[in-house]
Amino acid sequence: MTFRALLLTQTDGDKPSTRAEISTLQDDQLPADGDVLVEIDYSTINFKDGLAITGRSPVVRKWPMVAGIDGAGTVLESSNPRWQAGDKVVLNGYGVGETHWGCLAQRARLKGDWLVRLPESLTTRQAMAIGTAGYTAMLSVLALEASGVRPEQGEVLVTGASGGVGTIAIALLGKLGYRVVASTGKTGEADFLKALGAADVIDRAELSAPGKPLQKERWAAAVDAVGSHTLVNAIAQVRYGGVVTACGLAQGMDFPGSVAPFILRGVTLHGIDSVMAPMARREQAWARLAQDLEPDRLAAITQEIGLAEAIEAGQRIIAGGMRGRVVVDVNR
Repeated sequence: MTFRALLLTQTDGDKPSTRAEISTLQDDQLPADGDVLVEIDYSTINFKDGLAITGRSPVVRKWPMVAGIDGAGTVLESSNPRWQAGDKVVLNGYGVGETHWGCLAQRARLKGDWLVRLPESLTTRQAMAIGTAGYTAMLSVLALEASGVRPEQGEVLVTGASGGVGTIAIALLGKLGYRVVASTGKTGEADFLKALGAADVIDRAELSAPGKPLQKERWAAAVDAVGSHTLVNAIAQVRYGGVVTACGLAQGMDFPGSVAPFILRGVTLHGIDSVMAPMARREQAWARLAQDLEPDRLAAITQEIGLAEAIEAGQRIIAGGMRGRVVVDVNR
């Protein structure tokens, strides 16, 4: 059997570069260490996928590599006791698309212990409209709730608000009754973000430059998908005892900040890892997404493309030219 996939290869030479192309592959080329063969219906384009496709960051650790850190589809064959043919499953992370062939393909051979059963109320398309971005947003919401952050305590800041994590975080928090303030560089998207659930929208320039270690207290909590100075300023503006989740690095991986907010205001910085999160937490996140994410709001932030368009979409997400979520129909 043959299948189509977005294949990444690395050129030789002093300065290796990444080449991305849609290729036709054989089933026997799939990784031998997977115990479940999945027919993929949909994948998606996350920021990490964009980094892999463009070669802008050393995301890929083995070559050649089929891209795609997310996938949703139907089990075709399984030697894993958790799964049988016909089961609907979702895959996020675990190094797929980095060290193990990914899901921007019509077929993927994966480890059964990586898979989450698709909630009955979600389709495979909706699952990929959510993707790692939405799953990460839900992990952030769960972290805020576990830390005792309640809607009546005040405003919650969401940075990178026009991106995949940001849009779903706004939709979730708004539905749960929080007053959300969205920070974005796309101020023309204010009406769109308010329709998702944001009460107010601010320009990302208010947070993206170096700032003082302690600033005027404003936020009860924050969900940051940007990193660098934006994360540091968000922390500096969080009220006493507030919580910030760090789940992205669109501005940078650096942390040019101070310990002052942690020591003098008791602020908590909660790191969000979506790649290797324990299965129980994954299942909890997907159950809550099925419960708390309104389908019409998810549809409002979703666009669909075919597999052949995924390379260009990866380039656009790195350039900051993408709003919300992109679903990839791998079969067209």
